[in-house]
Amino acid sequence: MQKTMRKYWPVFVLPTMAAFVIGFIVPFIYGIFLSFCKFTTVTDWKFTGLLNYTRILFVNGKLDTTFLHSLWYTMLFTLVTVLIINVASFAIAMALTKGIKGTNLFRTSFFLPNLIGGIVLSYIWLMIFNAILQKHSMTIVSTQWTAFWGLVAVVCWQQIGYMMIIYVAGIQNISPDLIEAAKIDGANNFQLLKSVILPMLRPTITICTFLTLTNGFKLFDQNLALTGGNPGKMSELLALNIYNTMYGTTGWQGVGQAKAVLFFIFVAIIALAQNKITTRKEVEL
Repeated sequence: MQKTMRKYWPVFVLPTMAAFVIGFIVPFIYGIFLSFCKFTTVTDWKFTGLLNYTRILFVNGKLDTTFLHSLWYTMLFTLVTVLIINVASFAIAMALTKGIKGTNLFRTSFFLPNLIGGIVLSYIWLMIFNAILQKHSMTIVSTQWTAFWGLVAVVCWQQIGYMMIIYVAGIQNISPDLIEAAKIDGANNFQLLKSVILPMLRPTITICTFLTLTNGFKLFDQNLALTGGNPGKMSELLALNIYNTMYGTTGWQGVGQAKAVLFFIFVAIIALAQNKITTRKEVEL
């Protein structure tokens, strides 16, 4: 059996590896190269060195804070959504694993928003928000903060159900014997949560935190449909900022590509650091 597996292993692995190299590795490396070039198409390029990276912050010798504002705005948005989504989805998962009637109906209801596309969902909520805010002579993009909390509400509403399913699976995987033993030892509900449930859910928390963290940083479609970066690019998250730089300004494709490279490096560092920290806590358990 082992000889057969070794014999045919390349047959199964090579097509996948070839697709990965052609579809990801080559475009990724070429994308890094293009970030050092001025181009309009991927075959029409001129090497310019670090000029594109300089133009991210400086335009005509003056500081341009647009990218820095988008970075700060995205970090704040990600922090808020990670906290809200994980706390809310965990609380709902705890409630739905208590054996109450209609649990399956509630799970389905909470999960349904995740099945709706981000663009469609955002347009629906845009009409709802504006209908409410118009009574106060406002719209969703009246200020960067109405836009911010509108984005937070839409993203949380969409993703809480998905994370809830993961937390439910994690909670149901906890041995009932551990919970029963803790109760026999006199643990109350808070002690049970702190000393048994949360430690046993650390792998699940790692997964959900990673997913919500990366989803927050790379959010694009809801930002485009709900606020469009308005007012005055003040609600522009990083992904939308890169898109507008790449396709909204003639001759700035290279700058947009440079922003994309920095964006990838930044998100990769944050995600890997988060994963290492939370995984280390799992090992210490």
